Amino acid sequence: MTADLRRDLENYRPCCEQEQRDRELMLLCMDRFDDVLTRNNPVCHFTASNWIVNRERTKVLMAWHNLYQSWAWTGGHADGEARLQLVARREAEEETGITGLELLCPGIYTIQVIGVQSHIKGGKFVSWHLHLDCCYLWQAEEAAPLRAKTDENRDVGWIALDRVAEMSSEPEMLPIYEKLNRRLQEY
Repeated sequence: MTADLRRDLENYRPCCEQEQRDRELMLLCMDRFDDVLTRNNPVCHFTASNWIVNRERTKVLMAWHNLYQSWAWTGGHADGEARLQLVARREAEEETGITGLELLCPGIYTIQVIGVQSHIKGGKFVSWHLHLDCCYLWQAEEAAPLRAKTDENRDVGWIALDRVAEMSSEPEMLPIYEKLNRRLQEY
């Protein structure tokens, strides 16, 4: 099943040096570990994220993430599913209540390896590890009903693209969000 994901990564055209290096690391992890699609791998595992924009491409749909205490993109762990686009869509719908997502980019929109600090989740300690992330670009109606998934976030809302940096309290995510916005000009 990871053969399709490997092909998607090999065919992906990195937009910058960060993506080139991160793709190399993702492929290396796939070669070294047979469990990169599950959280059973304590070192690194795949995640899928979303950049959901309105039709005018002036706003992005974000959630106030309980764990990180910040406005953030939506997404989640692959949990065994190699079709990361399906994971991304499911997570977007679960975390925001959004419906009618329209895929704007036919494949992976961006890739990034994200270091996740140790934390407590569900009463258990989670060690520092890497998220091998593939992000997907979607469009949605700004007027569509939204709802928070209270066990993960306390609010969801549309944020102006030029305000994302001030709304996020995760400095390590700012270069990623800036890249997502820059790439949006291609679509």
